[in-house]
Amino acid sequence: MSRIVALALFVLVAALAAAPPAAARDTLRIGVGQFPSTLHPSIDSMLAKTYVHGMTLRPFTAFDHDWELTCMLCTELPSFENGRAERVERADGTTGVKVRYTIEPEARWGDGTPVTTADVLFAWRFGKHPESGVTSRETYTDIVDIEVHDAKSFTLELKDLEYRYNAINTFQPLPAHLEEEVFAEDPATYRNRTLYDTDPTRPGLALGPYRLAEVATGDYLVLERNPEWWGDPPHFERIVVEVVENTAALEANLLAGELDMIAGELGLPLDQALAFEDAHGEDYQVVYQPGLIYEHLEANLDNPIFADVRVRRALLHAVDREALSDQLFEGEQPVADTAVHPLDWVHVADVPTYPRDLERARALLAEAGWRPGPDGVRVNDAGERLSFEFSTTAGNRSRALVQQFLQAQWAEVGVEARIRNLPPRVLFAEELSRRQFSGMALFAWISAPESVPKTTLHSTMIPSEDNGWSGQNYTGYANPEMDRLIEAIEVELDRDKRAALWAELQRLYASELPALPLYFRANAHIWPTWLEGVRPTGHQDVSTLWVEDWRAAD
Repeated sequence: MSRIVALALFVLVAALAAAPPAAARDTLRIGVGQFPSTLHPSIDSMLAKTYVHGMTLRPFTAFDHDWELTCMLCTELPSFENGRAERVERADGTTGVKVRYTIEPEARWGDGTPVTTADVLFAWRFGKHPESGVTSRETYTDIVDIEVHDAKSFTLELKDLEYRYNAINTFQPLPAHLEEEVFAEDPATYRNRTLYDTDPTRPGLALGPYRLAEVATGDYLVLERNPEWWGDPPHFERIVVEVVENTAALEANLLAGELDMIAGELGLPLDQALAFEDAHGEDYQVVYQPGLIYEHLEANLDNPIFADVRVRRALLHAVDREALSDQLFEGEQPVADTAVHPLDWVHVADVPTYPRDLERARALLAEAGWRPGPDGVRVNDAGERLSFEFSTTAGNRSRALVQQFLQAQWAEVGVEARIRNLPPRVLFAEELSRRQFSGMALFAWISAPESVPKTTLHSTMIPSEDNGWSGQNYTGYANPEMDRLIEAIEVELDRDKRAALWAELQRLYASELPALPLYFRANAHIWPTWLEGVRPTGHQDVSTLWVEDWRAAD
């Protein structure tokens, strides 16, 4: 024990000695809990990548801190009122829409190449290619045509007139002068050859206030000011994003002076942050941001255990989620009944709920053919045990505690959950996105306001080899009624009618349980006392999209 303490003290002293003096504010060191599985903006969905790209890229549109849609790479949001949107009535009876965008005139890639409609066209061709492996392929396949007006202006013709017809948040232009040739060589293997991963510090891959200067896979990313950035100049000369996947070590590194701040979007879980504030709140800014962050359980529905909805309902009835929130998070993370947060205007409370009821859980399991076994774990008529692997992101102390809580409560009704945790980039890039997991996974979805869950719930969004592993419906959930509701919501322009459809969707979700809701997460942002300008959003468009506003106090 004394040797461990001595080593810890040595590391602490060395870290403090190596830390720059307080007056040196040209570098900001941010701690995060995950490293991206890929740095390509359109392949795989990980918050760690989104956080970094908030500093190096810009989407055409995004939701701001007030949850209002705004232009970032475009000059003006299209609308019917300003003449940039136009209904399209087709001979087959369908209704689409044309929306005209103008790229910021001064926008250019980090090597000085202007951002043009050539980058838009390439991104579209890439995104709709069946072998591209993009996360949100429907973003591109829903575009019927792109009409180029000039180098900086284009019109999208969208297949359907949707209520968010002018939001193209997930349509990220790609540097055609660098990536188009790589993609054309072999689309099927492009995801393994993209310059975003093979040469990530190439300046021309960036178009934000910063560009990547150094990448140590799994460890850190160094960003430096982008001299070709056309907006307000960022305050810090460089930003270092340090990856510490163990949350206890992440906190220790902050206290040792190796970090200036911990990113709220993927840093300390709430329980750990609350304890941190009690001990060190006078020395840091600790800001809690509730938002559209849905912590839940996803099971592979191809597994016969989970294919039976009675088992899924029993698993929820076996768990006291109120006690989970109270004991681990001081009641600050409300229990979820569906994936729609109460802060979202489409939320409804009138849905089936699953309070802890052990007798009901046991009865449901018995109805599903699972009877008590000799060792306390239920078995079916074939002698198979009610046992499955249970995974989450390794190193996250809070999720590990949640796992242990669930594991113990499920054991009370004869269910065995075998914990097998994985590094985040393995869990998301392999186990989930390629549906290699056989049991259950604990993680969070982060959404935009009134975000239709097409990519996570529609039957066409189940990743497979046939569709290039596109989509985020990792469970394999397929329900024609859910498909119908998703498709109807997308094209319903009337707010009241859309609200009614949302209510139906949430009731179906709570009844079918395509995923098991746990709670809505609050993010804890921990900043140095001298840092100003950071504004959490509470949704999927992260705070780093406004990194040029971050600065050291005078």
